[in-house]
Amino acid sequence: MTPRRPLAALTAAALLALLPHTALASGGYPDPQPVTGQRVIHDPTVIKLKDGRYAAYSTGGVIGARLSTDRSHWDDAGNAFATPPSWWYAYNDTGDPWAPDITYRSGRYWLYYAVSSWGTNHSAIGVATSPSGLPGTWTDHGKAFASETTDTWNAIDPAVVRADGRLWMAFGSYWSGIRMVELDRRTGKARTDATVHHLATRPDAPYAVEGPAIVRHGRHYYLFASYDACCQGVNSTYKIRVGRATSVTGPYVDKDGKPLLAGGGTLLLAGHGRFTGTGGESVFRDKGRDVLAYHYYDADNAGTPTLGLNELKWGRDGWPGL
Repeated sequence: MTPRRPLAALTAAALLALLPHTALASGGYPDPQPVTGQRVIHDPTVIKLKDGRYAAYSTGGVIGARLSTDRSHWDDAGNAFATPPSWWYAYNDTGDPWAPDITYRSGRYWLYYAVSSWGTNHSAIGVATSPSGLPGTWTDHGKAFASETTDTWNAIDPAVVRADGRLWMAFGSYWSGIRMVELDRRTGKARTDATVHHLATRPDAPYAVEGPAIVRHGRHYYLFASYDACCQGVNSTYKIRVGRATSVTGPYVDKDGKPLLAGGGTLLLAGHGRFTGTGGESVFRDKGRDVLAYHYYDADNAGTPTLGLNELKWGRDGWPGL
């Protein structure tokens, strides 16, 4: 199965405005930093724009958008696109996009996203560019990479990273876990001769790992991924694990030296208190620090998917914490 579904499938109650929440830590994990305004979000990707504002894009709508001036109060900003590009409908009947990823390079913002249907790896990752990164300014460039039912991977949940002058995209959900391909720096699409590298999986079906994010810190690349089940409101068991490698293509190992290809992964964040099913993560830079963005399902508000933000704290051993 694919573990993602459109936000339209969530209950109406889950789309109600959120109540203010306290910041009491429980279960050994820090609570997310307080945010206000439009906090309903799923699979967030966040960036600080050149104009000083923060933009967050997410699953839901035609890639739902939020804007903030201070990273604390967020306003609804519509959608990346006014209407779904026509080619999306080859992958689902509603033209519904999932799990975007935003980066900036070569004077443009790049937005990657997935289109698929629940329970299939007939999936594609698309790419769009914008001069400002703002909703309504994106030009779609079609498919960057795709998978079919004959493949052993699933082309959703893109995460783009630069390494040693080359451009890479991690992706994957269930099936055989997290994969990676090299992108053409000019087009932003997978190279025609790209090898599909294998970064992480689990030993038993349904191989419940997805949603990669890769960050360089020091001499290592760190692979963050979401493990277990999302999209079930307060019954979600999503949690974020991490491994690292000296090469962007791996092999990745956890803090105990267990390979991520053998089911390893050091636990970074799990559900605690009202903050259930923490996952769908991405990492962005702000004021010289790395910030983890993710969603959780608010147990005090009908399991509403809600924006979580925590600064990463890098230990002397080189491993991230919160």
